[in-house]
Amino acid sequence: MILPTLSKNLRVIIIGASGGIGNAFLDALNESSQVSKIYALSRQNKAYPSAKIANLSFDLTSEESLKAVSESLRKLDPFDLIIVATGLLQGDGVAPEKSIRDLTYKGLEKSFLVNTIGPAMTARYFLPLLRRDKKSVFTALSARVGSISDNRIGGWYGYRASKAALNMILKTLSIEFGRRHKQAVILGLHPGTVDTTLSEPFQGNVPDGKLFTPEYSVEKLLAVIDKVDANDSGKLIDWAGKEIAF
Repeated sequence: MILPTLSKNLRVIIIGASGGIGNAFLDALNESSQVSKIYALSRQNKAYPSAKIANLSFDLTSEESLKAVSESLRKLDPFDLIIVATGLLQGDGVAPEKSIRDLTYKGLEKSFLVNTIGPAMTARYFLPLLRRDKKSVFTALSARVGSISDNRIGGWYGYRASKAALNMILKTLSIEFGRRHKQAVILGLHPGTVDTTLSEPFQGNVPDGKLFTPEYSVEKLLAVIDKVDANDSGKLIDWAGKEIAF
């Protein structure tokens, strides 16, 4: 079993399934006989040729889209695992800022829309889809650079701040949702530096052995998901299973 602490017939939602890490989650879970169904949500509505996988189109930045997809899934059986594998570091008018002089309204707005508001509104509509009779997990990809206490070199204002805000959203959700669902785990995950288009321009500064393939990172993250319980809800945990202080 790939996730022995969860259901024997896993039902999973992957949001951002067409990204590097999202796709690796999809492949790993699709290969497991423990997983019965995966709903793969992506903006491109990419088709994955597997009977286990249902491909759905959605827009993380549109509340109407999130609401419509969640309502269609609400008619189905509850889910064991929801993974938000989205994120924006650069592109679409956004670039990591080296100095305060690089800050722009557009860049900050876009960073917060994708990295904070999108996952927060996803939680608003998708958390009610989790099963309540046993352990279930809602997790979103965050980042170590979103830790305020760990910020020692500065820069990357928008990405750092939007991920720090995401961490606070997840922590607050864990408190509210934990009152009603004692076995739910709401978790931020730091995947490490992964060889994807998001990190490609910055890989030259990565120490040897610290640039992970998406497959390796996902293998480690799934092990974290399996290990955590309700006592870990609200935490930010890295690929090695270590908690990152906010």
